Formats: sequence, C-alpha cells, structure tokens
Amino acid sequence: MKIEFIDKKLNDIEADLEIIIVTDKNLEHDLVAKYKDILEDASFSGAQDEVMLLAESKKLFVGAGSLKSADIRPAAATAMRSLIGKKYKSVKIASYLSHKKCTATLRALAEGLVLGNYSFDAYKSKKSDKVKNVYISSQEYNGKEVDAEAAKRAINKGVEVAKCVNMTRDIVNTPPDDFYPKIMASKAKEIAKEENIECKILKKEDIEKESMNALLSVARASTHSPRVIHLSYKPKDAKAVVSLVGKGLTYDSGGLSLKPSDFMVTMKSDKSGASAVLGIIKAVSRLKLPIEVHGFIGAVENMIGGNAYKPDDVLKAKNGKTIEVRNTDAEGRLVLADVLCYAQQEVKADYIIDMATLTGACVVGVGNYTTGVMGNSEKLIEDMLYAANTASGEFAAKLPFNRYLKKTLKSNIADICNISNTRYGGAITAGLFLSEFIEEENQNKWLHLDIAGPAFVEHVWGENPHGASGAGVRMVTRFIEKLAKPKGEH
Repeated sequence: MKIEFIDKKLNDIEADLEIIIVTDKNLEHDLVAKYKDILEDASFSGAQDEVMLLAESKKLFVGAGSLKSADIRPAAATAMRSLIGKKYKSVKIASYLSHKKCTATLRALAEGLVLGNYSFDAYKSKKSDKVKNVYISSQEYNGKEVDAEAAKRAINKGVEVAKCVNMTRDIVNTPPDDFYPKIMASKAKEIAKEENIECKILKKEDIEKESMNALLSVARASTHSPRVIHLSYKPKDAKAVVSLVGKGLTYDSGGLSLKPSDFMVTMKSDKSGASAVLGIIKAVSRLKLPIEVHGFIGAVENMIGGNAYKPDDVLKAKNGKTIEVRNTDAEGRLVLADVLCYAQQEVKADYIIDMATLTGACVVGVGNYTTGVMGNSEKLIEDMLYAANTASGEFAAKLPFNRYLKKTLKSNIADICNISNTRYGGAITAGLFLSEFIEEENQNKWLHLDIAGPAFVEHVWGENPHGASGAGVRMVTRFIEKLAKPKGEH
C-alpha cells in the first residue's frame, strides 16, 4: 500500500472512498453534519473505533475519543481493517493535528493506516482485496494550517516504522515448519543486504567455540541446528550505541517438561523477541537515525528426543556460571543468558535491551496487551515507559526487582536455578535470572522487556490484528529516536 500526502483539498482529490475520523463524538462537525441524521438513524455515536460505511455516499466514518495519537492510530487502523475484502482500491482522508504545528498525530495516523491494512494470508488460497493507495489531504480536519514538509516527514516516519512492524508480524505468524533457525538467519541476511548493514552468523560449531553451552543444550534435540545472529547498523558520528538481544525460539514444545497440547498451539510466537529485533534494526536504518544499533539473536528450536536436555541437568553458561535445570520449558532464559554474554563480549554498548516472550507469569500479572519492563536503572525504565505509553501507542508497565525474590533462584548444587522455588512473581524472577548474566559495569545500562502478553493475541485489539502484533518494534524504535534528540526534546 502506498500513502501519499497531497497538497489539495479533499474535494479535489479523486479516490474510491473518503475516510472521516469523527473525534469527540462530534456529529456537528463540518465534514460530518451533512450525514448526521443517517448516522444517528444507524445508531452511530462516534465512539472509539466505531465504524459506519455509507457506501452510496462513498464515506466511511470511524470514531476516535480525541485527537491524541493514542486514539487516532487505532481509529485509522480500524477503518482500514474494515475495508479488507472490499473492492475499494483508493481512499482519501483529511490531515489530523492535535494542536498547531504538532505532527505527532499525523505520524500516528499513517501508522494506523498501514497497520490496519495488514492481514496474514500467505497460506490462504484466495487473497483478500486491500486498499492500494491512500491520499492524505493537506486539508486539516479542524481547519488548522498544515506545514506540508513537516507533514511529509511525519507521515514517512509512520509509514516506515509500521512497515517494519508488519514485517515482524509476518515473521512471527509464519509456521515453524517454514521458519526455523536457518531461515531466521537467512531473513537477517536479507535485511542486511536491503539496508546495507553488517551481518554475522554463528553456526553450531562457532557457537560451540564461544562456549554457549546453555543455548546449545536447549537446541540439542532439534533436527534444526541453532544460529546466533549479529546485525550491526553503524552510522557515522553515532550519538550512542545500543545492543538489542532477542529470544528466537522458532518453536517451543517445552522440551521434556512438555507443554499441554493447548499451550503448544501458537508457540511459533516464541520467536517474537528476535523478530522484533529484526524489525527495530530495519526501522532504525530506514529512519537513518544517528545511533549505532547492534541486534543479537539466539535462534533455537526446543524439541524432545533421546538427546534432549533434562530436568536435573547442570549447564555451564558462556560466562562460567552453572545453572541447575529444573524445568526445560524455562528455556528462553537459557538462550538469552548466553546471547547476553556474547553481546557484551562483542560490543561495548551504552544501552542493552533484551526482548522475549519469556513468561506466562507476565501475562497473568499485567494482561495480554502490556509489556513488562524490568531493570536496575529507574531512569532507563521511565524512559522506556515514556516511549511505550506516551509516544508509540504500545502499553508497558514496570515490574520491580527485589532481593527477596532473587533468593528464590538459589540452587544447592549449582550457581543458580533456571526457575524459582515459588510459583509467584515468575516474570520478575525470570528477569532476575537474566541479571546474573549482565556484567557489573552494565547493570544500569540494561533493560529486560517481557513481551509475552502483547506479542501474540488471538483476537483483534486496537491497531493490532489477530495473531502477531509486532510488539516492541514501535516502542524501542521510539526509545532509540529519543536518544538521537537533544536533551529535553520529545
């Protein structure tokens, strides 16, 4: 789909359909008033994400609670989603500004349009019709003056990031038989070639030389050998260095601690952290941000077999720490432990952010739609929460570490257990486990994002479709964008 800013009034733009986002339930607005009686007769009130198509008038109305990005983005997405499967090839829409000269809402509008036009139909014999062209008019919904160049920049940012989110969704949604560690490495190479960035792939023998024994143990029973991927985006005069580390379990059966069958369905989504890393580094490259970004991925499949790693095994991680295995379904933290160590060995970063669908406990704690943010630096946590909840449209919440939960990971026969001795606080104890593999000098540079809730949800929500959401891409990209700005500027 192509989105274009057109410096013309709405009536001067040719399109199959006009989308009108009705804000604050204002049916008296100039663009709406003519259709007020019809809308009211159809019980359309303009509530958030409420949609009404007047086919004869070639108008589609959708409600938004306000002009804030958080309301405009899902409204635009809902409108586009409602057109999937219909014959409309082109649509037009007014510009929306929350206040004079602020283009944040325009960026959100563009993101919503691209995100809403997404559907995963790669495996369907019949593809759904979708909108091909969207024209955003310079006519602003409330008559505000629009700076055309600023509008184009904001729209371009929204489009580029949303495309990277959709790429991430495609990767996560792809079934495990068609996306295993070797394929993930190939996808990384493809992105590297497209964006002219560096890519290094470690195969099994290379991983063995790096003493990443915890990761190798998880991979042992799979016919698909593991890969460790390192992507590097290195602009000139970078203002900071960021390392991203992603959990890439291309499929997770639970290992010998086998998941119940119901819980095994959707485990193709256990590669969401790694997929997000690919999406973020591509977005950073497309936006040409002056921040050096490294993406590290542990791509592994956790299966069962005669040589599978077992509960009661003791593994030695890359940093020399020994780990007592008490549950083979707590495998993601074992993979991340080694990859975190490798990332710190390879790059001296100012920020280290790991992303993983790590624990069901996080979903229990904060729900399906929210990322759990953990770390030792309150400043870093607050910056990530701002990037998520205020700027990007994603949801995030802080989960606090404490020394008492850390004690629950104690092992009597090794340095640490891979699960705690209590059923409570599981998301936090997983984060505390990972902190054991962060070097002392990096403890306050590190954040752990548990995206188990929002990464894959089996129903539509906001701007997100059934299935993969691309969780983390917008949030972390916004975090990195802020690093590129002067202090105090949002």
